[in-house]
Amino acid sequence: MLAFAFAAAVGGVSASRAEAQTPSAAQGTVLTLTDALTLARRNNPTLANSVNTRRTAAANVRAANGAFLPSVNTSFGGGYREGRPTFFQGQAFGSTNDQLSTDASASASLNLSLGALNDRRAIKAEQNATESDISAAEVTVRNNVVNQYLTALQAQASANLQDTLLTTTEAQLQLARARLQVGSGTQLDVQRAEVAHGQQRVAALRARNTVQVELVRLYQQIGIPFVPGTTLDSNLPAPPDVTLESLLDMARRANPSLEALKIREEGARRQVNSARSAYYPSLSMQAALSAFTNRFTNTNLLIAQAQSSVASSRATCIRSEEVRARLQLANTLAQCEGLAFTPAQEQAIRDNQGKYPLDFTRNPYSLSATLSLPLFNGFRREQQIEQAQVQRRNAENNTRALSLRVTADVTAAQLQLVTAQQAVALQEENVRTARTALSLAQERYRVGAISIVDLVLARGDFERAETDRITAVYDVQRAFAALENAVGRPLR
Repeated sequence: MLAFAFAAAVGGVSASRAEAQTPSAAQGTVLTLTDALTLARRNNPTLANSVNTRRTAAANVRAANGAFLPSVNTSFGGGYREGRPTFFQGQAFGSTNDQLSTDASASASLNLSLGALNDRRAIKAEQNATESDISAAEVTVRNNVVNQYLTALQAQASANLQDTLLTTTEAQLQLARARLQVGSGTQLDVQRAEVAHGQQRVAALRARNTVQVELVRLYQQIGIPFVPGTTLDSNLPAPPDVTLESLLDMARRANPSLEALKIREEGARRQVNSARSAYYPSLSMQAALSAFTNRFTNTNLLIAQAQSSVASSRATCIRSEEVRARLQLANTLAQCEGLAFTPAQEQAIRDNQGKYPLDFTRNPYSLSATLSLPLFNGFRREQQIEQAQVQRRNAENNTRALSLRVTADVTAAQLQLVTAQQAVALQEENVRTARTALSLAQERYRVGAISIVDLVLARGDFERAETDRITAVYDVQRAFAALENAVGRPLR
């Protein structure tokens, strides 16, 4: 029975491997790789920051389009002036009545140049480059989530292996105790089996803790709080068969980082054209309109001043006409006697003061247009053109450098994938050999042909072989994830 239990424990490694492929619902929430990527696209903070740049790029385009629309400004103001005269060279100027005033104005201006057109095209290209940057950020986030998912999944598989090996060490301990009871074993063998079982319990405990830690890191990459009880779905699709030539062609056409640099290279060319447009004329147009209204705070003083003015005019007119009459000249003395400050004039003064603050009197409007042609500005135009050309050449070099790096990365990732796939087949063979050796060692220990030390060594060989196999399996997935990251788009 003990031999059967031990053999079942060894065979349980394969069973645990199958169980890891299909997590039970009793284990808690099952998070698939597709779900993790979907959640990351919605919640990853770094990706959200990259998406926010889309708003800035759109605002820049609107501002560039606004360069072809007139700028309109309006103003509305009010003021107060104390009723005290101002003296200049001994002469008094200004009213002696406190005065309130309001004024309003509106103006529009429009500047048109070839440089504004090229600037708009460059900013539009930058907007397209921003979209490529967002796609590149999505690829980076996807790569980080996939790699962390694989790390957590590998930790989960390693924990399952440690649990199975714990069952194996328990069976070895029971076998050592049984041999001691029948006189074919020693107390030293039992103690060694107990030590091995205790060490395996620690290893299993640490492996389970590692799983939880990696799951926490996975949720960090996703951008949401950790959900306790989560298990991962290890049913990952096998990497498809793709040729290196097709991968390189796909990377040159679809890699978002490379596409962003190509677009920025075009934007740099537009900047060169914009700098050269400083040699061409520009057109400026302006229009302005303003109005005002005012009011004196003491209306009675205005009325008194008007009455005094009318009385003064009447007295002056009478004196002048009396002189004409004495000289027997034609005169209008009767009309002068009729000069008087009427209630209608008083009411007109009061009505005029009532216009404040919104009954404006319009000033003359103004229109102007200016066509300017720059001739010489101290070689600043030439400096700007040279700087723009340097930036364009730098953009071309950056594009070429990234193209070379993408080609190298894709080629290296393809080679790594092929090597990892070959390593899996070799590790599978090593596991079968180590499992057979462990079964033989267990049988030889049962009949007393070897010591417990040999049995423990055989179990250690099997553990290392199975651990290497697990690593090789997930190395394939990591290599394929690196290939997708180098290409810049999902391949399955």
